[in-house]
Amino acid sequence: MTDDTIDAFARIPHSRTSGEIIQQIELLILEGVLRDNERLPSERDLSGRFDVSRPILREALKELEARGLLVSHHGGGTFVADVIGQVFSKPVIELISRHQKATQDYLEYRRELEGMTAELAARRATRFDKDMLTRIMEEMRAAHLSGSAEGGLKTDVELHSAIGECAHNIILLHTLRACYRLLSGGIFFSREVLFAAPGAGDKLLAQHEAIYEAIMAGEPDAARKAAQAHIDFIITATRDAERSGEWARVSQLRMQQRDRQAGP
Repeated sequence: MTDDTIDAFARIPHSRTSGEIIQQIELLILEGVLRDNERLPSERDLSGRFDVSRPILREALKELEARGLLVSHHGGGTFVADVIGQVFSKPVIELISRHQKATQDYLEYRRELEGMTAELAARRATRFDKDMLTRIMEEMRAAHLSGSAEGGLKTDVELHSAIGECAHNIILLHTLRACYRLLSGGIFFSREVLFAAPGAGDKLLAQHEAIYEAIMAGEPDAARKAAQAHIDFIITATRDAERSGEWARVSQLRMQQRDRQAGP
């Protein structure tokens, strides 16, 4: 490891109990260092990094499995359970998806949340956070140039998630991840529909650039305004797309009705 590299799994001091291992792994999950479905190092590697015996490590991992935080696959290793960002239960997600009003409420909620998150990120982002944001922005620009809708959605979610991490607020982090999970699942609206509007792709990229630049410059007010302006654009574009779709539906019905009346 280089001088800049730190180990997420720190040596357990003094008593070396399973409880100390449990607490450390729980914090890594809570703080978003360990992500859902991420595989943990091997038992041999992990016991060496914690500097504990394998029986103590096994006891800790077993308890974390019982708490629903880890999942063990026989012969396949131990993974972080799919618990990160699950603020909404499956029944609630399905309920939300069936009612259009939820889309606008979701965006209204995200507007305030994103603004606060960007502001905190501008105040708190470390050099490592900024390096990650830069890497994601470079990937976003590349996806935009190539016209990749899939790459655009992936980097969009990654950028907003990374900004959430830059805010260094655990509650915000998990709340935002829940929101982005709904977005990735297409619960509210299709990003492709937003891109269908003339110049929308360029506008979205410019908005992300503005948020990024404000955070990199350490300008909290500018970061908040840029994040909220971004959501304002999505709110307007979503409404326009819905209106256009409804107008097209009504126009088609009128045309069909005229054809019926005209007869053969």
